[in-house]
Amino acid sequence: MTLLTTDRLTVRDWSPDDSGEALAIYGVPEVTRWLSPAMNRLEGEDAMRATLESWAGSRLTLTPPLGRWAVVRNSDQRIVGGLSLRYLPPDEEDIEIGWQLAPDAWGNGYATEAGRALAGWAFSIGAHELVAVVRVNNERGAGVARRIGMQWAGETDKYYETRLNVYRLWPSDLTAAQEEALRL
Repeated sequence: MTLLTTDRLTVRDWSPDDSGEALAIYGVPEVTRWLSPAMNRLEGEDAMRATLESWAGSRLTLTPPLGRWAVVRNSDQRIVGGLSLRYLPPDEEDIEIGWQLAPDAWGNGYATEAGRALAGWAFSIGAHELVAVVRVNNERGAGVARRIGMQWAGETDKYYETRLNVYRLWPSDLTAAQEEALRL
């Protein structure tokens, strides 16, 4: 099922049949090193398929805007990344927005484009604030957060008992970032 479409991308539900393309994201150390402890690198297509089946099953119990989606490049229908909206531990009060791209898709603005679209959708159905937690030294992740329009809120070890940079986004920040992007 398609959730969103931008000029270059479609955000849709994951399917277990996406396991090969998903493994090119979630099976790559350059990507997953920034995700742990929330998610470890998956080894093999069977493990990826099982994870995608689990994500598909959880769709039935998640209340929107929560979920996980594939990011598909419209020009060739290739999956180039993944997006997520989920509650952060330990209190499950803050909604985390997350993005992951295959390394060969880095540097094209896909994470920013998809992240902005997902944030706009989440706000349109009632989310009041989104949070991104970025590992210290993850300059790419921090850069995407800033380009989406997120504001740095400091460091914390509240989530995952790991020192993380916290970025926050409110609807007005997203609007300002989109207007700025149009001026460029």
